[in-house]
Amino acid sequence: MPNLPDVVLWSIPAFVLLTVVEMVSYRLHPDEDAAGYETKDAATSLGMGIGSLAFDFLWKIPIVAIYTAVYELTPLRVPVLWWTTPLMLLAQDFFYYWQHRGHHVIRILWACHVVHHSSRKFNLTTALRQPWTSLTSWPFYLPMIALGVHPAAIAFCYSVNLVYQFWIHTERIGKLPRPFEYVLNTPSHHRVHHASQGGYLDRNFGGILIIWDRMFGSWVGETDKPVFGLTKNIETYNPLRVATHEYAAIARDVRAATSWRERAGRVFGGPGWQPGPPPPPKGTTPEPAA
Repeated sequence: MPNLPDVVLWSIPAFVLLTVVEMVSYRLHPDEDAAGYETKDAATSLGMGIGSLAFDFLWKIPIVAIYTAVYELTPLRVPVLWWTTPLMLLAQDFFYYWQHRGHHVIRILWACHVVHHSSRKFNLTTALRQPWTSLTSWPFYLPMIALGVHPAAIAFCYSVNLVYQFWIHTERIGKLPRPFEYVLNTPSHHRVHHASQGGYLDRNFGGILIIWDRMFGSWVGETDKPVFGLTKNIETYNPLRVATHEYAAIARDVRAATSWRERAGRVFGGPGWQPGPPPPPKGTTPEPAA
């Protein structure tokens, strides 16, 4: 097993320091145009982050078992060396893009990820508002395991990606110089991702790099001021409800569905999926649209 550092653990002091600095900056230099901080919202985000650590520990048990089984079955091996590690980080970032995009366009996956978008604020505590049901992410990295990347290396790369994204959850940093904005995920790009306006929805899925969004047509630059939160916001600061509200909504919609097609759509369609009109009976001609 490669001996790799626990990147998240080592980053916690920096998380705390940067959050305090951002809070103080809002106190000393208020910005009426920024969402800023609100005590209950920040406390909820912190609670979600702490809870995610506990639940992630439980989810790791079956995930590690599956990854280890696949790793033992493949004859391929990728050593952890100074030149392979950047390649593994690049590959993980590529698969993270598709994991992130999938969690926006498939409702049962969105039920996990919606937690991270549920705050109407956008500050460094928002980065800590993590889901408690992250069991939905592991399939996206199976290709790396099958190609011989050790599960511990996957965990290391994922942690690096997660730590990088902490600093981009802020309104205190404007647009960076153009070369950085073109290649990297930045606060400007990520503000678009967290916005709820129609033109900004489901955009800028990148983790460390924004080039995947540019390549696959999901990039949008920041022009209008983002409005943060969900298209239909939840009126609660209860961490348990924040963690489960979309699963409860799916359950209600499935119970109310009148066909198996509708039930499947409510679970596997997009978050805004709605059943179309029923098909006309056989042998009849549908009425023309008005």
